[in-house]
Amino acid sequence: MTQQLRRHPASWWAQFQEASERFDTAYLTEGMGDLITPKIGSPLLRREAEIATDVVVRHLNKPQAEELADRARKSTARLVETVTRLEERSGDGFSLTEAYALCHLLEGRLGEAANAAEEFVKTQQILRIFVGAMRMERFDADLAVKMLAAGHQPAAAMQSGLVVGKYSWWPSWLIKIVTERAMDGHLDQETVQALDKCAYAELSPAQSRIARRLLAGEDALIDASAVRLEGLGETDAAEKLRKGDLTAVALAARLIPV
Repeated sequence: MTQQLRRHPASWWAQFQEASERFDTAYLTEGMGDLITPKIGSPLLRREAEIATDVVVRHLNKPQAEELADRARKSTARLVETVTRLEERSGDGFSLTEAYALCHLLEGRLGEAANAAEEFVKTQQILRIFVGAMRMERFDADLAVKMLAAGHQPAAAMQSGLVVGKYSWWPSWLIKIVTERAMDGHLDQETVQALDKCAYAELSPAQSRIARRLLAGEDALIDASAVRLEGLGETDAAEKLRKGDLTAVALAARLIPV
């Protein structure tokens, strides 16, 4: 069973919209609506919620259409009034948590909607919708969601997703290395540049296996490779390799015959 993550405040969810100039509110509203609406218990209320969501999404896709804007406002207001009236009548005997989450969403309070939805929807499902709404090109959404689920901040997850998406042509073993470093919070620009040089080395399968072991910090192999570099007069490279310099890995790995 997938463990539910802790709930995030509305301000945390707001970071996604702030991080992308191309944030697609229509996409997010439709996606979140698909997650929230089926959870509404009352069939009549659920139907009204579906109608309101459809109208709001159409408006967000065509924001210049005044008629749609007016219909979206009225549909949202009608849903809010219905939910408020039901709460006044039913008191504590009828849960309206899901309906209120949808009201937040249709009123444009995206962070509040996500925070409320976390009570009854898996956080990773919501994360995928928010990440998708950022409309990032050449972007590894799976890595970003994994990092967010692991507790990384949105800015770090977005940066790592962009890096891995940009270098998707890297060999699979190197993608695995960079993904692990991202998950550990150790993926910075210097690391990326060094790994990029390692990718350009066009290592053979045997050489890539050595590189993986060197990157993993295998002490005995690092020492043996450093000694070999020293024997070839590459004392600086040997010292860098012992200190964990990523660029030196490619050089050390290429010493293995193809």
